Amino acid sequence: METLYDAASGMDGMVRLAHAWHERVLADEVVSHAFSHGFHPDHTQRLAAYWAEALGGPTAYTGVYGDETTVVFMHSGNGEHLEMDRRAIACFDEALNDVGLTDPLKSVLHDYFAWATSVSMARYHGSKEQVPEGMSIPRWSWDGPQEAAES
Repeated sequence: METLYDAASGMDGMVRLAHAWHERVLADEVVSHAFSHGFHPDHTQRLAAYWAEALGGPTAYTGVYGDETTVVFMHSGNGEHLEMDRRAIACFDEALNDVGLTDPLKSVLHDYFAWATSVSMARYHGSKEQVPEGMSIPRWSWDGPQEAAES
């Protein structure tokens, strides 16, 4: 069966989606706060590499940038931000439209992003020091999560 990565046009598709999402969150009055202190100049490329790996593509993130611990650590210790998460998911849904993705792929990618935002990245909102070392990027397929994220 084709991976989500392949169905979304591989790395080119991941870059387009990451760019569309990033543009939308920077324009959002709530989500943009997460980027108000600056962000890595290669944020879009890094995000695309992360999604590529999570969605069945190459180890584009772990081969260059880090592991799941690295990503979760960046998103931890900021307290709960449910409204920001909700709006980030809405921006992702609009980005899916922006790049022309349709169902069933669109629905599966929505489910992935909603899970990643509200579960995977939200586990250690209290403290960055709670984030365990050596976590692997969770993989997602047409059937949902393929391996449990370490806690």
